Amino acid sequence: MELRLLVTFEKVASVLSFTRAAAELKYAQSSVTGQIRALEGSLGTELFDRLGSRIRLTEAGERLLPYARRIIDLHDEARAAVAGADEPEGTIDIGTMESLTSYRLPAVLELFHHRYPRVRLSLRPTLGDETRRALRRGTYDIGFLLEPDRSHPGLRSEVLTAEPLVLVSAPRHPLATAGPRPLTTAALSGVQLVGTEPGCPYRDLFERELLGATGAPPPFREFGTLEATKRGVAAGLGVSLLPRMAVREELASGELVELPWEPPFRLYTQVAWREGKRLPRHVRLFVDETIRTVREQSLRDADPAPGAPAPAPAPAPGESARPTP
Repeated sequence: MELRLLVTFEKVASVLSFTRAAAELKYAQSSVTGQIRALEGSLGTELFDRLGSRIRLTEAGERLLPYARRIIDLHDEARAAVAGADEPEGTIDIGTMESLTSYRLPAVLELFHHRYPRVRLSLRPTLGDETRRALRRGTYDIGFLLEPDRSHPGLRSEVLTAEPLVLVSAPRHPLATAGPRPLTTAALSGVQLVGTEPGCPYRDLFERELLGATGAPPPFREFGTLEATKRGVAAGLGVSLLPRMAVREELASGELVELPWEPPFRLYTQVAWREGKRLPRHVRLFVDETIRTVREQSLRDADPAPGAPAPAPAPAPGESARPTP
């Protein structure tokens, strides 16, 4: 079995589309079809069921896929070992979300832009479920997650930092002028909320918490993006639960104020990749630099305001990222 045929097979199996695989591999679609037929001919069995415009793996294809991925990973590892101390190079497909791209990754992206110019970073904006699926399929090399769970079936993950959440409003919002007494979840019943789109982890957890406390779907104005949500809150259109990292400047300037409500859940910024995948040298380097940079940044950010609780520390490097009992 030729390596190039296995690479094409793995890509088609990951995206379940000859057209999309051809585009990502920069082949003509006829070349992809021909390579799959050649691989099927050499193995004496069909690897895909053709269902009109759709395809799916046959049982033989399902059995071949993990072996193909192991062979491809070993090939990449061998090339990296032979390359030795040469300058890292290659493309890294990264699944991430807006808040992490904007507030956790800039320092890492700047580092790689200047120090490792031959490493090409391709950022794909996706939310948690989609990112996890893409990692399991092999569409992404690594992905960044902001989740309450710290382990994910089929993936290996490293927790970078606990991510504090704060309920914020405009300074003149009635909840901001009502005094410093802690807010209960029930007290938020009927309060106009501003949020990002469904699927955003902190918005979904907040909505679920309010629904459980009041029995009624909370009134959300959806602003789509994080930046639009912050502007809506600052304009007095409602309150919002957001990562502290995303509103640090607005809280310091007084454009937004923190309301006295303690979220009963925690989120963790994590980097993840497919379990069992041997990361190529340039990908491993990116993961290591990300862990170091984000943890250093989170320590600098952890100087709390007087009377505020300090964020929970992330696990030390190398510590297993497993849920707490």
